[in-house]
Amino acid sequence: MTTAAAIKTELRDNILKKRNILDPETARRDSAAVVGRLREAGFLATSKTILLYLPVKNEVDTRELFPELLRRGTEVLLPRCRDGESGELDLHCVTGLSQVRPGRFGILEPDPDICPPSGDRIPEAALVPGVAFDRRGFRLGFGGGYYDRLFARPEMSGTIRVGLAFDFQIVEKLPAESWDRPMHALCTPGEFVWIRP
Repeated sequence: MTTAAAIKTELRDNILKKRNILDPETARRDSAAVVGRLREAGFLATSKTILLYLPVKNEVDTRELFPELLRRGTEVLLPRCRDGESGELDLHCVTGLSQVRPGRFGILEPDPDICPPSGDRIPEAALVPGVAFDRRGFRLGFGGGYYDRLFARPEMSGTIRVGLAFDFQIVEKLPAESWDRPMHALCTPGEFVWIRP
């Protein structure tokens, strides 16, 4: 019998292989298409605080949004792996990409010596990377549970969760666990779709 963990491992390996061999021009073009669909969806313009991520390993690139949101007066938060606590993220306010440095796993994170913790600022919307998403909004990440733990916090219950992916990262159905926190919407180069209110 195939276990959920084995299915996730095989799917993760297959999709990461596809994503890793994307040529830079295709990744750039498709990332720009995702950003365009996010703009059309409307919630970026009305959100006062937004959680972004900085891409790693050919994830959809959100860096184009950073200066645009700051010009608009939107407060931008970025995640940082918590020191000494595996699986936990802290959010920090960032006002420029010069304020990030490589952190755990080689991901660019806010420099805690420069960027203040978010404190009581709660993002109205969160743009979320993933290895794969299904049509119900469930997400397959790298297996650390970082985003699931973040979105399980009571204060994050009102945050709109939007999964960003290239078209080939959308699958029919992922194995889901009780602790999984599904997305409210998915955005790819081909579509923006609301899944749940």
